[in-house]
Amino acid sequence: MQHKLTVSSIAAYAVVLGGAVIMLLPFWFMFVFATRSDAEILSVPPPIWFGNALLANLNQLLERLPYFWHNLSMSFYVATATTLANLFFCSLAGYGFAMYDFKYKGTAFAIVLGTTLLPAFLSMIPSVLIFTLFDWMNQPRALIVPGMCAAFGVFMMRQYIATAIPKDLIEAARIDGCTEFGIFWRIIVPLVTPAFGTLGLVTFIGTWNNFMSPLVVMRDMEMFTVPLALRSLAGTGQVPYGAIAAGSAIAVLPLLVMFVLASKRLIEGMTAGAVKA
Repeated sequence: MQHKLTVSSIAAYAVVLGGAVIMLLPFWFMFVFATRSDAEILSVPPPIWFGNALLANLNQLLERLPYFWHNLSMSFYVATATTLANLFFCSLAGYGFAMYDFKYKGTAFAIVLGTTLLPAFLSMIPSVLIFTLFDWMNQPRALIVPGMCAAFGVFMMRQYIATAIPKDLIEAARIDGCTEFGIFWRIIVPLVTPAFGTLGLVTFIGTWNNFMSPLVVMRDMEMFTVPLALRSLAGTGQVPYGAIAAGSAIAVLPLLVMFVLASKRLIEGMTAGAVKA
């Protein structure tokens, strides 16, 4: 059926297009500035098309950040480990809240949700004290362990499992002799892959872009994640805008690749509840 354009629909398309342009402009200028010298970046008006200073910016970046590739691998390691752990523990907790009935279940779930209201900076001092006690300072585990089971992930997986998986399926598996963990691993996990795609993408991007936790925990430049390493360039005298833009462009490439690979699962996970309703 052919969709008829009206004034209201054209206005809606214009608003969506304008919002998309506004959101994409920072990415466009980041890639453009990665190929421009600092003088060109600071000129008025700024350049809007690519230049030929990419190699010079990369050389300057690697000269000022000799551990840049290690910083990049550190970000990838921390984000991947946190995402995998978050998917496992959040789905396990969500499965428990969705399929099991136990005393004080509602209170326990309310406490889990209540932790999302606490400002992140409130936990910084206790976290530093605990990491110092465990000798975890300047170690990747200090960034991975706190994000292994986020309250938002528990809530999301609980809602998805409760609406998408019938309890009769669980009872049938028990009658067939499947263990409780076997039900979770063999039945629940394959059925929640759309939610895995959404939660995995959100967790990976959030961990990759996390700046405050590495700032508090990491001490040596070799152990910095990419956001912290690029930020350190701003405190080395004259700010190398071209080098920072080049490093930022390299750092954002894994996120773009992951978004392309997981975008289908992301849409399925975001719309599954609405379709079922």
